Amino acid sequence: MLVLVTGSAGRIGRAVVAELQARGWPVRGFDRVPTPHLADALVGDLTDAQAVRRAVEGADVVIHLAATPDDDDFPTQLLPNNLLGVYHVLESARSAGVRRLILASSGQVVWWQRERGPWPIKADDPPTPRGWYAATKVFLEAAGRMCAEAHGMSVLVVRLGWVPRSRGHIEELTALDWAKDVYLSPGDAGRFFACAVEAPLGPRFTIVYATSRPLRTALYDMETAKQLLGFEPRDRWPEGIEDMTAR
Repeated sequence: MLVLVTGSAGRIGRAVVAELQARGWPVRGFDRVPTPHLADALVGDLTDAQAVRRAVEGADVVIHLAATPDDDDFPTQLLPNNLLGVYHVLESARSAGVRRLILASSGQVVWWQRERGPWPIKADDPPTPRGWYAATKVFLEAAGRMCAEAHGMSVLVVRLGWVPRSRGHIEELTALDWAKDVYLSPGDAGRFFACAVEAPLGPRFTIVYATSRPLRTALYDMETAKQLLGFEPRDRWPEGIEDMTAR
């Protein structure tokens, strides 16, 4: 089974590609820049429908990570990458007969409950998006549910914890007590997505959370990921920090 990873050159993408390769899975990458250490890596943009279709062709599983990863200008960044890009990826997957979609959402879709509780936050708790970026992830989740219900696809939505992408992010996370409880190390991110590929999921729609082990309080309910995917995080802040900005 061929696994396509969009956003394969990003911080999470590289960790996912490495873990899948270590487990013997054939992997194809798709990103705006070349993906290190991956022979089958296409360079393209989510807004290019033909490029996305070429990337999806022949894939059995699609892990969709590529996106503008935080609040940004809506017309020029969030709209094309996080809305139109989702449409291109999901429609290409449907047309190509892909049976499993693994979609990267964000803990920011339940931001205000994260601040006030109750905890841990469940997958069926109503969204309380932080801003426009989080609102685009609510769209992604709804689009994934449509694919599951209307087309019988296996769709797993992953509300990710905080994987810092720079030294500045590490400093910010260090200064925030709550952030250490939603930290997601690159190693745990790679292992999570590998478990999601390997789990015997049927045609269904499921939302799960993915973080490393909390330092103090479990803000997100990780039980579904454990029961459904067999995923249990190994790391706890600051474990894995040395891999954060590695290239």
